[in-house]
Amino acid sequence: MTAAPEGAPPGGPDRVRAERFGLLAGVRAGQGDVEVLTQALLHVTAELGGLGGMAHTLVQEIERGLLLVVATGLPPDFLRGWTNVSGESAVAPVRAIQEDAYAFLPDLGRPRLIYGRKPDEPEPAVLPAGAGMAAAPLPGPEGPLGVLSVVLPVSRVPDRGQRAFLQEVARRAGGLLRLAPAGPAGVSPTLLQERGAPAAPEAGQSAPWEWDLRTGSVRKDRRFLEAFGIDRRALDGTLESWGHAMHPEDVPWTTAEMDRALSSRGTFDFEHRMRRADGTYGWIRVQGRVVTDERGEPARVVGTAWNTTQSHAALESVGRALLHMSDGFLSVSGDGRIGFVNAAAERLLGASREMVGRLLWEAPALRDVPGVEERYREAVDRGAPVSFDVPGQGAEQWYGLRLVPIPDGLTVYVTDISERRRREAAERSAAERAALMAGLTRALAESVTSDEVVAAVAGSVLPPFGASGLIVAQLKQDRLHVVGSTGYPRALLDRIHGTPLRAAVARDALRTGTPEFFSSPDEVTARHPEAADLIPGGGKQAGTFLPLIASGRPFGVCVIAFDEPHPFVEDERTVLTALSGLIAQALERAGLYDSATARARELQRVLLPRVLPSLPALTAAARYRPAARGADIGGDWYDLIPLSADRVALVIGDVMGHGLPEAAIMGRLRTAVRTLSDLELPPDDVLARVNDLVADLGEESFTTCLYGVYDPTSRELLYANAGHLPPTVVHPDGTVTPLDRPPDPPLGVAAPPFALHRLVLPGGSLLALYTDGLVERPGHAIDDGMNHLAAILAAALRDSRDGAPEPDALCEAVTAALLPDEQPTPDDAALLIARTHALSEEAMAHWPLPEDPTAAARAREHIRAQLAAWDLEELEMTTELIVSELVGNVIRHASGPVHLRMLRSRTLICEVADASLTTPHIRHPSAMEESGRGLQLVAAMAERWGTRYTGDGKVIWTEQSIPAIALP
Repeated sequence: MTAAPEGAPPGGPDRVRAERFGLLAGVRAGQGDVEVLTQALLHVTAELGGLGGMAHTLVQEIERGLLLVVATGLPPDFLRGWTNVSGESAVAPVRAIQEDAYAFLPDLGRPRLIYGRKPDEPEPAVLPAGAGMAAAPLPGPEGPLGVLSVVLPVSRVPDRGQRAFLQEVARRAGGLLRLAPAGPAGVSPTLLQERGAPAAPEAGQSAPWEWDLRTGSVRKDRRFLEAFGIDRRALDGTLESWGHAMHPEDVPWTTAEMDRALSSRGTFDFEHRMRRADGTYGWIRVQGRVVTDERGEPARVVGTAWNTTQSHAALESVGRALLHMSDGFLSVSGDGRIGFVNAAAERLLGASREMVGRLLWEAPALRDVPGVEERYREAVDRGAPVSFDVPGQGAEQWYGLRLVPIPDGLTVYVTDISERRRREAAERSAAERAALMAGLTRALAESVTSDEVVAAVAGSVLPPFGASGLIVAQLKQDRLHVVGSTGYPRALLDRIHGTPLRAAVARDALRTGTPEFFSSPDEVTARHPEAADLIPGGGKQAGTFLPLIASGRPFGVCVIAFDEPHPFVEDERTVLTALSGLIAQALERAGLYDSATARARELQRVLLPRVLPSLPALTAAARYRPAARGADIGGDWYDLIPLSADRVALVIGDVMGHGLPEAAIMGRLRTAVRTLSDLELPPDDVLARVNDLVADLGEESFTTCLYGVYDPTSRELLYANAGHLPPTVVHPDGTVTPLDRPPDPPLGVAAPPFALHRLVLPGGSLLALYTDGLVERPGHAIDDGMNHLAAILAAALRDSRDGAPEPDALCEAVTAALLPDEQPTPDDAALLIARTHALSEEAMAHWPLPEDPTAAARAREHIRAQLAAWDLEELEMTTELIVSELVGNVIRHASGPVHLRMLRSRTLICEVADASLTTPHIRHPSAMEESGRGLQLVAAMAERWGTRYTGDGKVIWTEQSIPAIALP
């Protein structure tokens, strides 16, 4: 990269600006002011992203106005309004001069002209509304010499670096200019001479002159007259004496040109002949401008004259050289008629007698070429060369035409470019093949499934060849199975799918490994008569069978077909054959990926709950969405675990990372949590034990987990949170309960104990547990996703008219809103939504029991009364026996207050609580022992039984089936 030059804008330019400064550093003062200003305009226009640029020089005498000297990229109709700008105009260039500083105006405005326009001159063009302009002064020793301006598109405002770049380029350009201080004419004579004039004439070959319109006197340089050969004594200082010295043929039109300049208060530039002292004539070029007084009336004419006699003398020798030059050359007059044709042009376009005198676009060789007249007008109007190619008489013959404007018309250069066109066509064809291969390679590299491979082939191969049909079939156990297609009816694909290889039309291509090309249906039926009935069904007229060979064996076949007959040229055959190898390799990779993905997803399904249990305490549903491709299996999991007394454990967790190792860790943790749940441990103890397990897995294993237990008897949710997102709770009326309690650190890095949180939930509340993949999106705060989730659930409850919405429907609504199918998710996501139910007071009964042998009898009395109230008398004997054994064991082996509780749910639940932490176990007494058989009896008569620990003791519980006729 070019180093930033000394004096670059503050803060240092970037790479592009540094390279622009490097290019500007190559412009030297000796190259002329016009070249300096042109180069400066080109670079600042490109850097600021402008539409074009202008350079004005300062006119000191009149209103400190500005004269346009150089312009780039702007149309002539627009520049007419900026040729001579009054110093009172409210435009950016004038402001930059007035303030001697950078100026920017968001609107171009309309400049006021010093001289105005002719009555018949059209209004200058106006760029689109909102176009702006940035300007910077060109500094000089005694103040600004002029100004650089850039016209900017709508709404484009230069930033700080661009402003600094414009100012620095203007400063450098000002230092390179050879502009002399402004003279009496108000314009630097150096720049006035340079605008369109020969560069730096030698001493004596040019001189300034002035014509005072008030006195009629003309002042000229004596040395110039002597060098030209004019007897200065013949010129008495009046315009009439100068006119007498002119060639008589030049007087009328030069007088008309001068009158035009005086009426328009503008500039002029023309050549005429002058008589020398020896009687011969020489050529003088005169250039100048009209200077007005305070009232705007013409006062003086100032300018510069050059001796151009040598240039005209050289034209004759140039003409002889042009006649015999190797390239064709034509001279065209201002009205478009051909005046000169050299030998090469005759050879390429036709004899001169057929062209000279004709309009350029009516020449025999160009008559049938469209757009020649329009190109001629374009070159003349723009004043810039125009190049284009035209076909010759042969099929592969081409000529290049370059139209170069000159003052009296234009010149046309003709070159035989047939060989270049053939070479470019070959290069273009090679580039197209390379681009096609590169595009397909890129598309196939990004395709990981078989469907994506087929889509890549359809999008990258069919359009360049103009094909309309595609079938990709894979060979499995000597049968062709359609993997994907486009442009074919389903009925035909069903016929092809599962076709034995021996009966397949593409069998020869697969057996030989050589593509088959068919230009028409006749070619297909000639080689494969059995395919005659397939052609009408497919509606295709031509095609190719490309064998797909991967790892040295036939993998399948790719059929590319056309709606019309299509002769395959050699180039197409080569490209399609090469493409078949890329498609085969991509399909092989895709098959491996599809198999691996299927196994991974099956593993994920096995590790997650297949079906959530139906429980009286809550109704629940869940969803799991894998991450985007490449990470289809991860460590997110959820679970719903029934506990005693209709309580339910809800679990949500997330193992950091994606892949089989994370899924395996998730399976171990889920098993561990279910095992610990069977021990009826409180949530904080469960997470403490799981934390030890995660810590043993290594330092890089981190897991977030939320474990909660919902009790329908108390409507209380008791939960602990290890680094996981908090649950979302929505009450039946649609209000959201914010849970902003900070979680403990994730498992693996946490240091127990874990905080225990309690939350009372009204019946019918919604409880949502989820992983971060559901609510987190790149570029959005995670709180936005959590709030969106809560809003969806709250709206669903408020809008429900037929009762509370089912959790399964809520899961669908949430995933559709937060995980749309068209947006692949960067992380896997799990969602568990549960609607809570509270056990009614009528379904619960609770009694304290005395701590003496009468407790069992008292318990039987309560049982008989409560079962009668619940219409469950048929369970009376079994229940009395179970409870008697449990109470008897408590009285004999435990201590503390004794309580009996009965719950009527889907089962009949009996609980006996005491203050002892002694765990009852089933014994296996010998045949001679009289005790130790009570728990065996309980286990035999109850469906389930167990023990759980509370904060003040333990509870022994049993469950019994309720007859179906007695269920609510």
